Amino acid sequence: MERRAFLQGTAAAGALLAAPAIAQSSTEISFYYPVAVGGPITKLIDTYASEFEKDNPSIKVKPIYAGTYQETIVKALTAHKSGNPPTTSVLLSTDMFTLIDEEAVIPIDDFIRTDDDKAWLKSFFPAFMLNSQTAGKTWGVPFQRSTIVLYWNKDLFKEAGLDPDVPPATWAEQVTFAQKLTKLDQSQGASQWGIQVPSSGFPYWLFQGLATQAGTLLMNEEGNRTFYDRAEVVEALTYWVDLSRKHKVHPTGIVEWGTTPKDFFEKKAAMIWTTTGNLTNVRNNAKFPFGVAMLPAGKRRGSPTGGGNFYISRKAPAAQQEAAFKFMRWITSPERAAQWCVDTGYVAVRPDAFDTPALKKYVTDFPAAAVARDQLQYAVAELSTHENQRVTKALNDGLQAALTGTKSPEQAMKDSQAEAERILTRYR
Repeated sequence: MERRAFLQGTAAAGALLAAPAIAQSSTEISFYYPVAVGGPITKLIDTYASEFEKDNPSIKVKPIYAGTYQETIVKALTAHKSGNPPTTSVLLSTDMFTLIDEEAVIPIDDFIRTDDDKAWLKSFFPAFMLNSQTAGKTWGVPFQRSTIVLYWNKDLFKEAGLDPDVPPATWAEQVTFAQKLTKLDQSQGASQWGIQVPSSGFPYWLFQGLATQAGTLLMNEEGNRTFYDRAEVVEALTYWVDLSRKHKVHPTGIVEWGTTPKDFFEKKAAMIWTTTGNLTNVRNNAKFPFGVAMLPAGKRRGSPTGGGNFYISRKAPAAQQEAAFKFMRWITSPERAAQWCVDTGYVAVRPDAFDTPALKKYVTDFPAAAVARDQLQYAVAELSTHENQRVTKALNDGLQAALTGTKSPEQAMKDSQAEAERILTRYR
């Protein structure tokens, strides 16, 4: 009514009003999303974009499927340097320091103006904000976030004389259970491994679970110092190496991230560590009853968080930035965070999402969906530093050297720390 009243005014007033309306109707935001191929996830994102446009006719969302997380950050930074960046991107939460150093993103705080905005920013699980905030500012907003969890095959537990409903709760139990679950085959080594922890793709992330359980962190909050050579870190790596070398319950060498769920489905591995983001995949493809549990405890329980955050480009025009903020608020509402959890297996990023009818029903019907949420009380920030890819590679190289037997855990971590120190010194 208010707009109609203005339009009934003078022609000049009408012309003045029409110009902003035209500008507003043409606001398009490009949206980088990290997925290498088409499939269910792209269909979900396309649906979200379409539904947002219906709710916000003046904004058009253009999803661009940019490959893996690693490929997406490279493309986003290349576009930033060329002066034509995407308005918003879902990138790893651990890319935060890199994006800040490149002056590629703008703080989310710049868009927080109302009490409702402030309430929204405080609505996320605190554990997910550890990789979203630094130096008193919020740089990213949690979207598809995860923790590492343990999956186990209940039929194989039963066969081995284990209670199919009770997972290992400690490091010692994990070894004992895995020994009972391993089936040795003289010709091939093993026809069934007791446990499998992948060491390609994201070895540092899986390892951070062990390091946390050993009672230590891998980096400081400022992202300018690592602790790769601490005694607890070496203890954690020794435990991982011993699973294959000493206890012979785990494949030797490098275990592929991508094939670990498949090995689980094919009963080549009775227990696996992988992301809760695989929950829907496991539910749809496991032809046997399975369980999901928090990671076993060493000195304590613990897992790093993982996954992607929304970021807003610093170089995007102001109108696009505002539209992107509106999209971020819309897509992280309790109802949509709940539906994303149901559809993908990622953890709903805010506690009130678990109070929605959709997620309440999902958790009642499928209690495993609550495991990652419950583990957040023990979660720590994922490894993230300045020059994060180089610093993380230093750790990954050391982990793989120890797992393949080319270095001792102690020497591997000493060398990793020396390389990380060389890179990070200038940031202190």
